[in-house]
Amino acid sequence: TVENFLTLSRRGYYDRLTFHRVVKGFMVQCGCPLGDGTGGESCWGGHFEDEIRRGLRHDRPYTVSMANAGPGTNGSQFFITTVAAPWLDGKHTVFGRVRKGADVVFTIERAKVDKNDKPKQDIKIVSVTVQDE
Repeated sequence: TVENFLTLSRRGYYDRLTFHRVVKGFMVQCGCPLGDGTGGESCWGGHFEDEIRRGLRHDRPYTVSMANAGPGTNGSQFFITTVAAPWLDGKHTVFGRVRKGADVVFTIERAKVDKNDKPKQDIKIVSVTVQDE
């Protein structure tokens, strides 16, 4: 999962993509090249299997997980929780935590949205930079 996210990031895949789903009191979602939650694929093409780990849970805000449409359907879409969301454990692969920029996530979460939770004004990732440690 991390390899997929880093590879897509290094390729510029996420640059200029919109947060297509924002649910106040729950999460913000991005990673769909179509901007509507129906597209995207992994760095290998197509989907990849879940990588659920018992110790990695949706137990706090600012947890980064893969969005999917059911088991084995991970592609490029991801979401960041804004609350603890234990009902997602075992269904979505946790692969990160927001360490800096929680204020940005908080601001995105407060965006005005339509009836489908799509922000009324585009909120985009300008670019992603991967810093190797």
